[in-house]
Amino acid sequence: MMRVAALALMLLLAACGLQPMYGGGGSGHVASGLTTIQVAPIPERAGWLVRNALVDRLGGEPGNASYRLDVELDDNITAFGIRGDSAATRERRTLRARYRLVELKTGAVVLDATAGSDAGIDIVSSEYATVAAEQTAQERLADGIADQMVSRLALFIRRSGEQ
Repeated sequence: MMRVAALALMLLLAACGLQPMYGGGGSGHVASGLTTIQVAPIPERAGWLVRNALVDRLGGEPGNASYRLDVELDDNITAFGIRGDSAATRERRTLRARYRLVELKTGAVVLDATAGSDAGIDIVSSEYATVAAEQTAQERLADGIADQMVSRLALFIRRSGEQ
């Protein structure tokens, strides 16, 4: 009885249409498609962090780019948790990205999307420790946004190959 149930479950799973995103490994359609995306320079420290994370995840700087990724960032720190002496006890750092994938042959925007993440930061008596926490949060947020963007780009590449 257990074997019949396991066989039925395997048949249902095969029929659901799920397919691996990176089928074929590094030489598969999605992985090779991601290597054709060049990342335009992004200003400021947050931009440098996001761009480096994107280039790493996309497989380096392409020699034969088909697409250009343009990214605009909004990096914001908001203080809250105000004490009786009007001093803030917490900060919230948010990093938002609007990104556009431009096809280089035509100049057409083929993908226009957003990504974002936020982090909470404790404000302590040491200004150095607070600044270090803000920078660490920015680094984590840049990595998170790059992950979100690459996932969306991979989905775009996969869907464009199905047509």
